Amino acid sequence: MEYRTLGRTGLDVSVVALGCEGFVQKSAGELKSDLDYAIDRGVNFMDIYSPNPELRSRIGMALAGRRHDFIIQGHLCTTWENDQYLRTRDPEKTEASFLRQLEQLRTDYLDVGMIHYVDAEEDFRRVFEGPLLRIARRLRSEGRIRAIGMSSHNPRVARMAVETGEVEVLMFSINPCYDLQPAGEEVDALWAETSYARPLHNIDPDRERLYELCARTGTGIDVMKVYGGGDLLRDDLSPFGRALTPVQCIDYALARPGVAAVMAGCRSRDELDAALAWCDAAPAERNYAEVLAGLDRFSWQGHCMYCGHCAPCTAFRNVTRRGAPERENAGTRRAVRMPGEVRTAPDARRKTTV
Repeated sequence: MEYRTLGRTGLDVSVVALGCEGFVQKSAGELKSDLDYAIDRGVNFMDIYSPNPELRSRIGMALAGRRHDFIIQGHLCTTWENDQYLRTRDPEKTEASFLRQLEQLRTDYLDVGMIHYVDAEEDFRRVFEGPLLRIARRLRSEGRIRAIGMSSHNPRVARMAVETGEVEVLMFSINPCYDLQPAGEEVDALWAETSYARPLHNIDPDRERLYELCARTGTGIDVMKVYGGGDLLRDDLSPFGRALTPVQCIDYALARPGVAAVMAGCRSRDELDAALAWCDAAPAERNYAEVLAGLDRFSWQGHCMYCGHCAPCTAFRNVTRRGAPERENAGTRRAVRMPGEVRTAPDARRKTTV
């Protein structure tokens, strides 16, 4: 397993991390078995967006006795009503759900308190200019959360949040398809067929600027939707008409500036193994650029994909294989490391064989 520092939080997280959706239907025993399996293979980071009380309680039981060895990213502004998840902007519901979350997880703090799902500018202003951000700040000052985060699918709104300086961690949807799409407030457009009906060329500038801003400011990125809801893994569903492997999807996301970890939603042991395969994959197995080459309607010609396969770069850009691009200093053509770039944890923490 490789570990990277999650921006300026100082937390060393496994690059392959866990989303919670794959555990929702599992019994307490099944969940603990899968979590043990992941931990034994170096996973130390998990996102828990769901307020499902049974899920939270089962995770709490599974982590009993080893909570401090595991990094939990929990969400603010979610609640459980009428046996289903609900996003909320109600301050009282937000705080009550957060306190229940701590109790259910058998912990007194979250490593990252993630303000949940902010895609619209109006919603951003409501959250950051109102009581919700004040709640997050207070919880951090009390030690109940160690870092403030925000999840989003909209690069413009995400950039606004990062520019406030309040957000230390950004959870963002990254994959080769979504990166082609312009910023927008309708998340459904990211996977709508009509969004890919016209030719698309190069990474959207708003998205690229966001990733580089996060790298410069030390805002750690952890990634959701790395497989595009599974569409990218199937020839018949992928907008490209070609399937990528889980290893290629994960490598693409980890190659973006500022990215520390990928939250893989795994419903089975086989799906977990497919994500963990990135750790030992050969360069040829990780090579996503080859799959994306020669497409009729989609191209990245003349645009850096951070894959490192064209090195040495003729633009004097040193692109590392850990996804940390070193930008050219325009005045001297000297490569300089961007602050907040991802790096591996100390060798003592790394697992080369698992």
